[in-house]
Amino acid sequence: MSDSKEVRLEINNAFKLSGFTIRREASSFLAEQLSGLSNKERIKVIDKITAHILHQCLSQPVLEKEHLEVAYRECSSAGLEETETVLNVIDAFNVPKISYDNEKKKFSIDLSKNNMYAEPKCKAQFLIDRYTMIWQRTNRNKLFAKELLPSMKNENRFQLRKIEVLLSTSRKVDDVVVLGLLTQLTEGKYYLEDPTGSVLLDMSQTRYHSGLFTENSYVLVEGYFEDKTLHVMGLVLPPSETRAISLPYFGNLNTFGGKSKTLLKNSQNLLKIEQENEDGMIIFLSDVWFDNLKVMSKLKTLFAGYDDFPPIAIVFMGEFLSCPYGYEHSTQLNAALINLADIIMPFTKLREACKFIFVPGRGDPAAANILPRPPIPNTITKQISEKLGDSVIFTTNPCRLQYCTQEIVVLRQDLVTKMCRNAIHFPDAGDIPDHLTKTLLSQCTLSPLSLGVQPVFWKHADALSLYPMPDLVVVGDNFPPYSRSYQNCQVVNPGSFPRTEYAFKVYVPASRMIEDSQIPNEDA
Repeated sequence: MSDSKEVRLEINNAFKLSGFTIRREASSFLAEQLSGLSNKERIKVIDKITAHILHQCLSQPVLEKEHLEVAYRECSSAGLEETETVLNVIDAFNVPKISYDNEKKKFSIDLSKNNMYAEPKCKAQFLIDRYTMIWQRTNRNKLFAKELLPSMKNENRFQLRKIEVLLSTSRKVDDVVVLGLLTQLTEGKYYLEDPTGSVLLDMSQTRYHSGLFTENSYVLVEGYFEDKTLHVMGLVLPPSETRAISLPYFGNLNTFGGKSKTLLKNSQNLLKIEQENEDGMIIFLSDVWFDNLKVMSKLKTLFAGYDDFPPIAIVFMGEFLSCPYGYEHSTQLNAALINLADIIMPFTKLREACKFIFVPGRGDPAAANILPRPPIPNTITKQISEKLGDSVIFTTNPCRLQYCTQEIVVLRQDLVTKMCRNAIHFPDAGDIPDHLTKTLLSQCTLSPLSLGVQPVFWKHADALSLYPMPDLVVVGDNFPPYSRSYQNCQVVNPGSFPRTEYAFKVYVPASRMIEDSQIPNEDA
């Protein structure tokens, strides 16, 4: 009893120093929870709970038992801080908007609420914002940096120009390098555009470097300027930048999204959990047709195989039905999801430990073909959510997953087809997934296409951002499966689940390994 009194006295004194008065039943509850801890551990927990309560901004300085219960429960979860989350699914409409201040040479986050439909000026603004991001990144690249390190003195260095500089001269200018938006201002004629102006391009002698060059993509043009025309000798993607180089310019800003104000990538608590969970994995499947009997049979085999060792999450990407059902589409999907819930229910360990995340495809109800795409409506998902509870998450396309310190971007889109079909020049050599990977990370976006090809909500274009680089980008594409790594960022396509003989991708965060997996054919 004397030990209990000492602990209660210690608790009372700690909260008094922070300006709180604690009720007897509240101090008794906390003393009971802390009685088995050593003196050092107890002080650490009390300090953490005090800090938690200070952040709650209570209207009165009197602490009731329920205040302590909530604080203790949240502070004792895996030893994490209040804003640290092991797994967080961030929908596209909650991704922070990042802006770059040219005068201060620093980034900031715009906390203003965005409407789905924006005023006309936002159409130009989101392109200007992307230009500014790419400009500042390119300008400090070693090929363009004004101040070179002694070890780089002998390297070739280029001068990056604005278009207004070219338009202001009447003479020929050689060795021009310009960053701008590739566009057709008049049909059949390509122009390069930046915030200062636009210039006609002569591409009759152009040599194309690696990558997929589409309208609405930012490019570096090498050539000479004469007679109000920029004669293009070389077309190059802007240099991309590894996350390690980018991070110092963002400080501790949470650029990825989620509840935390600071970047969870720097959390030592989360890193420890990530490294200790050596066998933890996230499974990605695309084109999962819940109305197809063979697909459902294979999913049942998948669930049975993982029931004893549940993964962190299984990410299903649409389309979720094998064909359009017209006005019955929503009804059919609702029935298919209920059937899926019935299949999952017997696998108790899997149901309790794994998150089932659903990312809609273009043909899923009930949104237009505009990115980012809202989640499937609650009227369709209500019954499966009631059956499986918090383990089911219906989110946007694209979406972001934060697992411990890992940042993962997920998109369901037939990108290879769209990019190749709209490229102004098809690559003469090389691997298409390599070209696509380099292009996406160079362009800082999941959709470097014209708005006529892929419409985007202007005010939510930040949801498509790939800057700073995430750890993993998953693109659900009908193209054959691939895994590529570029500048410490992995780009993966699991392929169409039914069209690839039921293949899928497994990501192991602890080792950052991508594993190719397939459900065996029982008929063979």
